[in-house]
Amino acid sequence: MREPTKKFGLFTAIAMVVGIVIGSGVFKSAGDVLARAGGKLSTAVLAWVIGGAIIIFSTLAFSIVALKSAKKSGIIDFVEGVVGERAAYLVGWFINFVYYPILVGVLAWLAGSITNTLLGFEQDFTWILALVYFIGSYGLNIFGPVLAGRWQVSATGIKLIPLVLIAIVGLVVGIINGTTVDAFRIPAQIISSSGTGLAAAVAVTAFAYDGWITALAITQELKDPKRNLAKALLGGAILIVVCYIVFFIGLSGVITNDEAVAIAGSLDTSVLAASRLFGAFFGPVVSVLILISVLGTLNGLTLGAVRGMYQISVKGVGPTPDVFTKLGKKDEPYASGLLSFVFAIFWGIIWYGNFQGFFGGFMDTSILPIVFLYASFILVYFNIFKNYTELNAFKRYVVPLLATVGALYLIYGAFVSDPIMFIYFSVIVVVILVVGVLTYQPRKVKVIVKNEA
Repeated sequence: MREPTKKFGLFTAIAMVVGIVIGSGVFKSAGDVLARAGGKLSTAVLAWVIGGAIIIFSTLAFSIVALKSAKKSGIIDFVEGVVGERAAYLVGWFINFVYYPILVGVLAWLAGSITNTLLGFEQDFTWILALVYFIGSYGLNIFGPVLAGRWQVSATGIKLIPLVLIAIVGLVVGIINGTTVDAFRIPAQIISSSGTGLAAAVAVTAFAYDGWITALAITQELKDPKRNLAKALLGGAILIVVCYIVFFIGLSGVITNDEAVAIAGSLDTSVLAASRLFGAFFGPVVSVLILISVLGTLNGLTLGAVRGMYQISVKGVGPTPDVFTKLGKKDEPYASGLLSFVFAIFWGIIWYGNFQGFFGGFMDTSILPIVFLYASFILVYFNIFKNYTELNAFKRYVVPLLATVGALYLIYGAFVSDPIMFIYFSVIVVVILVVGVLTYQPRKVKVIVKNEA
């Protein structure tokens, strides 16, 4: 099998890390972080800093693993190389049946929400629009994977524009008008009496910072990975943290803390900021760019989701791998994609139920799957500490220790936000993982991979 060409330099790799992570998360999470921070802007900024520190040490830990497994890429391969095939199978099972389908549904809802606002409907058609985006994204990625890939490339560059515009212009306006200073002095007056605090706010930032693990896929194609991988991940992570903090403070230049808390959990915060900063014409243009950013992220997640069961089955494990490894004439993963679609519907109903009061609370499935994925990373961090005896003290002990502390802090923050909903979600996940354990039956499968000439 031909090795991938070493074509990415350090700066290209940093740009790829930034482009992969930055998307819709920061636009949605801004108001949420402030609300969880008790309406205090200083606490919210600290939460962004701590959340950024967590991804910095997480990326450093995984860069160590990546260099030890230079011929592998992706979280499942790395976990398998460190803790074994069975654990990797369960992580893949979780990603396929919990992580991907949940986030696809949430992103479709976000796209529906911003579209409804842009079109100015008198009635709320958010859920109908969300369903259209949801079905459209799965249809495109199952039946037209080539077109989906082209759309992903097109959306990557566009999604950085609204973030930078709102960050810079909002910061300048806020400093000139004094509104940013007031935002730091005067906390929101109407806040929740429970589920708030620094830890809860840090947990919310996980949604915005999610995606960095995907950047490890470039390991095989990176020039001098031993020298450049950690630099690319660290440099990219620092740039992302700085961009997010400036963007968040920039919002405070035109939106009061009370307004941000009142519309927390949606893209309305960013849309409102765009309209106030850029006026009646350019405001909607920036909002359209935000929508494109969300749709780009939705497409990227769906692209991974429809291939989830295929990537598990191609290793010859799990239920009926011969079925899920079959591809169409243009490599369409029909069976894998349809199964992911079914689970995305299941989790989408739960997300819809949050807004209809089905559960007596809000099961924030936009955050919980990411937090649980961080919990699985602890297996990797422990094995660095235990087995990587050739490393210096900083890489072997300090990096995995701080990454572990960060993962545990995220778990704690998600729990204190709403303990009951955390337990409900945990029960569902445990049931899904038990099914995974019961279906773990290694088989030998002959997979035909088409190679382009």
